[in-house]
Parts: sequence; C-alpha cells; structure tokens
Amino acid sequence: MRYQAREVDIEGRVRLVMEGALTARDRVGVQDFVLLENYNSEAAFIENLRRRFRENLIYTYIGSVLVSMNPYKELEIYSKQQMDRYRGVSFYEISPHIYALSDNTYRAMRTERKDQCILISGESGAGKTEASKKILLYYAVTCPTNDHMAALGDRLLQSNPVLEAFGNAKTLRNDNSSRFGKYMDVQFDFRGAPVGGHILNYLLEKSRVVHQNHGERNFHIFYQLLDGGEDDQLNTLNLERNPQNYRYLVKGNCPRVSSISDKNNWKVVMKALPVIGFTEEEVQKLLNIIASVLHLGNTQFGEGEEGETYITTEISNLARLLGVDGSALREALTHKKLTAKGEEMITPLNFEQAEAARDALAKAVYGRTFTWLVEKINQSLALKVHSKGSSVIGLLDIYGFEVLQHNSFEQFCINYCNEKLQQLFIELTLRSEQEEYETEGIAWETVQYFDNKIICDLIEEKHKGIISILDEECLRPGETCDVSFLEKLEDTVGGHPHFVTHKLANGKTRRVMSREEFRLLHYAGEVNYNVNGFLDKNNDLLNRNLKEVMCQSDNQILSHCFRREEVIDQKRPEMAATQFKNSLMKLTEILRSKEPSYVRCIKPNDAKQPGRFDEVLVRHQVKYLGLMENLRVRRAGFAYRRRFEAFLQRYKPLCPETWPNWHGRLADGVLTLVKHLGYKDEEYKLGRSKIFIRFPKTLFNTEDALEAKKPEIALTLQTSWRGYRERAKYQRIRRFLVLCFAKYNNFHHDFCIFFPRFIKGFIYRHGEYGPENDYFLDHVRYSFLKNLRKNLPKSVLDKSWPTPPPSLDEASEHLQRLHMRNMVTKYCWRVQPEWKKQMMQKVVASEIFKDQKDSYPQSVGKLFLDSRLGTQREQISLKVVQTLGNDKYGVSVIKYDKRGFKPRPRQLLLTNTFAVLVDKTKIKQRIDYTALRDIALSSLSDGMCVLHITREDNKQKGDLLLHCSHSIELVTKLAMMANKTSNVNINPGSIQFTVARGKEGIIDFVRGAELKVTKGRRGHLLVVSQRLL
Repeated sequence: MRYQAREVDIEGRVRLVMEGALTARDRVGVQDFVLLENYNSEAAFIENLRRRFRENLIYTYIGSVLVSMNPYKELEIYSKQQMDRYRGVSFYEISPHIYALSDNTYRAMRTERKDQCILISGESGAGKTEASKKILLYYAVTCPTNDHMAALGDRLLQSNPVLEAFGNAKTLRNDNSSRFGKYMDVQFDFRGAPVGGHILNYLLEKSRVVHQNHGERNFHIFYQLLDGGEDDQLNTLNLERNPQNYRYLVKGNCPRVSSISDKNNWKVVMKALPVIGFTEEEVQKLLNIIASVLHLGNTQFGEGEEGETYITTEISNLARLLGVDGSALREALTHKKLTAKGEEMITPLNFEQAEAARDALAKAVYGRTFTWLVEKINQSLALKVHSKGSSVIGLLDIYGFEVLQHNSFEQFCINYCNEKLQQLFIELTLRSEQEEYETEGIAWETVQYFDNKIICDLIEEKHKGIISILDEECLRPGETCDVSFLEKLEDTVGGHPHFVTHKLANGKTRRVMSREEFRLLHYAGEVNYNVNGFLDKNNDLLNRNLKEVMCQSDNQILSHCFRREEVIDQKRPEMAATQFKNSLMKLTEILRSKEPSYVRCIKPNDAKQPGRFDEVLVRHQVKYLGLMENLRVRRAGFAYRRRFEAFLQRYKPLCPETWPNWHGRLADGVLTLVKHLGYKDEEYKLGRSKIFIRFPKTLFNTEDALEAKKPEIALTLQTSWRGYRERAKYQRIRRFLVLCFAKYNNFHHDFCIFFPRFIKGFIYRHGEYGPENDYFLDHVRYSFLKNLRKNLPKSVLDKSWPTPPPSLDEASEHLQRLHMRNMVTKYCWRVQPEWKKQMMQKVVASEIFKDQKDSYPQSVGKLFLDSRLGTQREQISLKVVQTLGNDKYGVSVIKYDKRGFKPRPRQLLLTNTFAVLVDKTKIKQRIDYTALRDIALSSLSDGMCVLHITREDNKQKGDLLLHCSHSIELVTKLAMMANKTSNVNINPGSIQFTVARGKEGIIDFVRGAELKVTKGRRGHLLVVSQRLL
C-alpha cells in the first residue's frame, strides 16, 4: 500500500491499518468510500476519486464493490510480486486492487463451495476488457497447477488476444472497444486449480463489417492481416497491404491508429492460435474467410438496360477462398429464390438489393465464423475429466453504455443490455440488501433509489414492449418500413414517461430531434435512436439461395457454420432483437445463481489522456452506475453478515464455552461467543438466522484473534495425534513382545550366552577395551553411529550434535568438524558470485562499524548496490563517462567547502585506482587511492565522512568533507577498493581536517532532534545527528 499506517498491539505484533495518517488521507483520500464522513455528498465522492486518481491510486472500494478508474497509461502495479502481496490477504487489509477482489472471490469459492461471478461494467473505454484480463492473469499465475493446468492457464490467457482481434475495433471512444459481449466461466477442482472454461458471446456488431462511422475502424483482424501477414501469405490470399484498397475498410477513413501496432498484434495472434488448439489447416481456412470478406466488399454490380443486375468484377478468387462454385455464387448474388405454394421462383435483384445481399453475406460469413471461433476455443478449454466438487467463477465483460452521434439498432441492443445489468445490480445489491434486513428483523434506514424496471419493461414486455412491436412490424404482411415502425411505437407506447418522439415532444425537444428518431430516457441518460435500418437489422435474413451455396463450401469452417438443415427447415428463425433478449434472460439467470462481485469502471476523460480528470463526465458515470445509492446502503447497513452456523463454526475456538462443540441453540452460541469477544451493542445485531457486524474493523479484530489462536489449536491437534501415534506404537510393541516370548524357547540358549556378556560389559564399561567389555562397547559405538547417521545437521546454522559415549568423544569431535567442513564447502559452492560479493562487503562493514557507529544496525538488513545514482547517472556528461571508463560505484553526496562550509551537490564515482568528484558536466576533483591517508567518521548516526589526503601530493586539493545518506555503504566500498580497511577511524566527538597550508579545521558532532549541518562556534562545522529510537 502506498500510504499505510502501522500500529503495534500490546503483544508486539504488527497489524495493518486500513487508513494511513490524517495527512496522508487528506492528500490521497480514503480507500473505501464507506469511510467518507459526508457519504451523502456526491461532490465529496467525486473529490475522493479525484484525489486518488491524481496520485495514480486508480482503485477504491465501496464496501465489497471495486471502483476502477482508467489511467490511460501503464502502472507498475501488476507484477508477480504484487500478486503475491494480495494472495491470501483479507479483502480490506491492504490497498484496493483488482487482485484483491480476484483473490477474495477465489477464496470465497474455496471456503463456501459456492459458485461466484464477477460483473465488470462501465462505459466504452472505461477499462472493462483490461480488468477482465488482469483477473484471468491473476488466476493463471497464483492458482495451484500442474503441467495440464498450466497449459489450460495458457489457453485461457491466449484466448484473449484472439477474441480481441476478431471481436474488438477502434471506436470514437475507445481504441480497443469490445464489439461483443463475453461471459466466461472458469472451472476449478476441489483443490482450487483451474481445470476448464467456457465462453458465451453476445451480439457481435456484425454491421461494422460493412460500415463504420467516420474515425472508426473495422475489426482489428483485417488490419492485422494486411500489416503483419507475410508476402507469400498475402499473395496466396490475393491481398494488398494498403487498407485503402478495400471498400469495407475505407468508410471510417482511419486505417492507422497510433496506440495500436497491427503488425505486433498479428504476431501475438498467430502465436496464440496453436496454443488454443488450431491446426495449420484450420488457421489457413480461417484466413481464407477473412480475406474473402475483403474481396466480397470489393465486388461491384452493374445495371443493364432492362434493370437487371450483374457483377462487373472478377469473383473467381472470391469463390476459391469461400470454397464454393463461382457461377453458383454469381447467380446467388444477383437473384433471389422464393417459395410460394410449394413452388420455387427465382427473381432477379435490383441494384440496391444486390448490394444488400452482398453485405448480408459478408456479415453472415463473419458473424458465424466468430461464433465458430468461440466454439473452437471452448473445445480447448473444456473440462476433459469430470471433477467431483468443482466450482465456477464467472467473468462478465460486456459492452458499456453507448451514446453516439448517430445511434442505431446496435446501440439500442447494447443499452438495453446495460439496463438489464443495472436492474440485476439493483436487485442483487440494493433491493436484496433491504429485503434481507427485513427478513432477518434488522431495522435500518430505508434508502431511496431509482428502479429501472420501468425502462426494461418498456423495451422487453410481451406484446407491448419495443422489441415485440419491432418483431410484429417485421412479420406484418404488406409494405413495412422503418417509419411505419416508428408510427406503431407512437401509437402503442407514446404515453410512456421514458419514451419521446419528434411528434410527441415539446417545441424545445423537437429542435434537437429528427422525425426519424425516438428517444429513450435510460437510467444513464437520454439517447436518441434513428429508426433507419431497424427492420433490416432485426430481420438479419440471408437469401435462401446464398445459404444453399454456402452449405456446399469445401471450407470446413463455413460448412460447419452453414448447415444444410437450415435450408430445409421452413420455420422462420427468431428475430435478432428477440434472440438477444432471450440470451440476456439466460445470462441473468446464470448470474442470479452465483454470488456476485462487482467492478465498476470509470473513464476520467473522453480524450484518453493520462492525468486528466473531467468532473462532468465522471459525475455522469457515478450517477448511472448507481454508486451513490450503493454507498448509502453500505453506510446504512452492516458490512458483514453470516449465518449462525457458519460464523460459529469458524470462530468457536475463540471461546472456551463454544469450543470444541456447542450443543445448544445456534443463536445462543453466537451470542455467547460475541460476548466473550467483547463486542459492543452498536457493533453487531443478531437476526433470525444471521449475525450482522457493522464495522469491518470488528471483523478484522476477530480474524486476528483467530489467527493468534490457530497455533494453540494446532498444538491440541498435534497432542491428540501424538497420543494416537504413541498408543499405536505401544500396541505394535506389545504384539512384538508377545511374539518374542512365544519364540523364547527357540533362542533361550543363545540368550543365556550373550546376555551375561552384555551385563558384564556394562559393569566394566569404564575400563580399557578388552574381552570383558568388548561386546557392550561395540554395541554402544554401533548404536551411536547409527543414530548419528539419522540425525546429522542439515544446515551450517544447526549446531546440534548427538551426545557420544565416553569412548567416542575424540572421534565424535573429528566427525563433527569434518561434517561442518563438508556443509560449509557445499554452501560455498552454491553461493552466487553476486551474493558472495555482497557477503564480503557486509563482513568488512561489520569489522569496521559494529559497535562503533550508531547507524550501523539499520544498515545490516539493506543490500549494498552497485550504484545509487539512478536517473542522475544519465545526466553525467558523456565526456566524463568516457574519461572514467567503467566506474565500480556511484553515489550522490554533499561536498562542504573547507572555508565557509558551503554545501555543493556532487556525484562521487569510485574506480579501481581512484575516486572522482563530479558535477554532472565536469570532474571537480580526483583522489588517487595512493594519496588517501585515512577515512574519518563520527560514532553517531550522521552521514558525514572526511577523506584525509596526504600533504605530500601537491596535485590534491586537500581533505574532502562529504555527507552521504549511504555513508556505511560508501566507506565500505571505498575502503575495500583503496585497501584502506585498517585506516577507517571512528571518532566519538570531533574530527580534524586540513584547511590549507597546515591550518586545521574541526567538525563537532552532537545529538539532536533532527539532522542538521551548519557553521558553529569558533569557525567549526557543527553536525547535529538525529537520535535513533
């Protein structure tokens, strides 16, 4: 955590505190909005977001909801070390992060054995896709794994760039906008290891294949193929590199994007496809389809004198790529097959109809290929062997709310989806909160919120909703058009408070609405939808003769996408909007069956600029994401609730009356437990079946107590196990003795011979080795060596050694020395050169400074570095660097003039034979090690050191007065390089130095409240050293 206070309890354990000091909180805000004092103020909410965003703290909690701001730049907070930092840590224990939510969801799945889901929502460009990738990466890296599971993790991660290439595109708001919805299930076995996955995709924006708004692009894969494909590959596909040569790629007039490297992304996709399980043949078939879409867009039509339509361009290459007959394709693109009363009729298409048929084929080919691609990925992620006790974490990454300059059918579906998800959010977090409290009999302040069910009903209600009206208009016989659909809407839902058209609007609204638009008042704001194209896009029909041609394709992907049964079946398929509505219904059912977690993504500005915070835009998103309502619920209610049995089962070891088992009523057991823990009345409430804890800190203290109790529990379990083990051992010995006595008569004679010798040897054990005691002493020596073999020390730090018998004292000492020498030799072999160098420097530092300098103990645990200059090194002129050659060490110092003691920032560089004092652009002083007489320091905690130079060397400018925050590291390295380890003098009170011509100066050292270097009395330099606690 960047700003984090620590406190030490009475037992000396360090506990992490959720918030830092007051000054830090004033600067960076609170990490949980629940801690806001004025939690009802939207201005305070946004100001807290602004403060954290300004400090690059992009994550904030609202209880268990994670709010994420898109920084529009790379942050160093996603490393493996960060993953380890959040792994297994309590959700509120350290700073908010996407990894904290990921780990909390994972642990909830493991401990509660209930499926989980993470819902990621927000506007386009707010960072939803990146958030989902970070979550998947966390699971892939941190979960238990073996070779099979590691391969599955790779496939999960590699599926992302493939889906992004085929399903994402540059829009006005986002350079990598997801143009489809994705719900991914990751399956885990009983050990918590990922064993399978499954992806559901929703409403690919197929219209983008044939048309893009100005400033937008088609799907990434087209540009990646043209920019990154090999020359031979493009020649095979008959493609040129210039995207401007293809009609489907020029409408947005945006072939290049500065933030996207199509060539590099192409390489990533090509590497990912084999990992997912694509064969070379499948990859080639897939590329053939992508190229065919581009060629299909370049197919041109002409119109004859009698109005007939014909193709004016060569389509043999297009037919080859699609794997179909060229003449059949030409016929299908210019004619339409109809069935009436059992008879088939073929009618020619006019020019507009032919172009529409071409575009419909392009959309169908690309859309169905994308569905096949998802199915192929699912096959590679599928659970190969059923795992008993498996659980699931679902991940929903779906398009955000969209308000464009021209909004059409796609935006209508996308925003309807966001309405449903907002309704689900209200149901699962706001309404369910209140209902749960009422069910449990807990009184609390009612929170008012906007229920958007009225908008969802307006869109999806049977027979009266917009989707039903749209379907009816598409199916109605006679002349239908988009305008008649709009008129039908006005007649049916014209009186709805969230629906407006030009005809129904007041004068002010009419000025900003066209006659072909209707307006919906969404929970996120008002959106005008242009009805042009609504009927065609909802029909989403492909001419029957085009389907027949595609069914006969020898491209296995296309033949799978276009099934022959589809041509035979006379039943009309569902309309696009109804299909989407049904998919959403199934999705909401899936989400309702799981325990949800939420990531609310916010974009700080529309310009994609790092560091820029647009308050108006952020306030709008805070409103439509329902964040203020969620905050009010969290503050009005309780932060934690658990069923009595779960709470008692977890924390019963903390109370003697509930441990190991409670036999009374569960509520009484929980009450007994919390009374023993010292809960105050305002900290908790007992419901009918659950305990409610108001403050997270109360729960954390309980968890801390449980962690402290676990060693005692473990000791009890160990004692029980040892008792069981000893009893089992006793039984084995008893059985053995019974067996021995049963066979006693067989070896009685031998026993009578050796037992007296053993007893006699024991009596004479202190005498010289001889016939009287040889049997006993041999037995003792053998037993000792056998025991020693089993109990040899495993580490050079382990000084234990079995006690030898008196006759083996000398031999034992020899063996102990030999074994220690052998362990030391092996240890030295394993030590890396860098670590050996570090240890040698630490040993020298210990010889010089141990018990001599106050600041030495603090330096022991810190590694010595090869350089302390960092970015300052780049500022040193090239001429200086070339003059020095390869310096061994560099550090920033303050050099004090010998007259006047003026401080001057410098860089001290050490080489093998001399040291130099540098002022970035030039060398100020060179000190040959042969001219260095000694190094003097004080015994206090300051960083002042004096380099005494021999007076015989006229080239030197005299003694050097330096102050360095890494003085122990500097002096150690300098003493070793100059071979002056015996010439380091540590003085307790003062140090003398040469000013000039034999005149002496003095540095006085005293202790004080803070470090200070100033001119003292009688011309001395006074160094005040800070007292160490």
